[in-house]
Amino acid sequence: MAKRPAKSDSAQLSLLDLIQRAQEMAESAADQGSLCIEAQLRRSLSEAIKGCPLSIHQVAGEMSHLLGETITAEMIYSWTAESKTRHQLWGSRLPAFCRATGSRRPMEILAEAAGLFTLPGPEALRAEIQKLREEEQAAARERKKRECFLREMEGGRS
Repeated sequence: MAKRPAKSDSAQLSLLDLIQRAQEMAESAADQGSLCIEAQLRRSLSEAIKGCPLSIHQVAGEMSHLLGETITAEMIYSWTAESKTRHQLWGSRLPAFCRATGSRRPMEILAEAAGLFTLPGPEALRAEIQKLREEEQAAARERKKRECFLREMEGGRS
């Protein structure tokens, strides 16, 4: 399977946001049931599959390759189905799922529940830096347009 380039995610938190969130989590009291993340995890698995350019069969194939065991599309469907509460994705399979779909969100949910936070790898950080550069360039272009328009407006009055 060809390696996909890291995509910039507009919902992706910055490093500072992650640190602040971890601090808030450490300071908050744990309520009864606050670590029941099953529904949230199932939703994140479904969203990862929907956002993945691969078919569910291709995701299963990639997971099988990465894990060295057979993973079927039916297994993945059972992990995401809210009606199948007895079928849950094992933690040992989650990294392969995240790699196959290109989504870190399921792993982030587990880490956050444990009071931890995850850091993106170098490619994700490069993508975030590139996104910031593009935003800066777009802002600079917009500023120049407005400055030019202002000069035209001021020049028109004289």
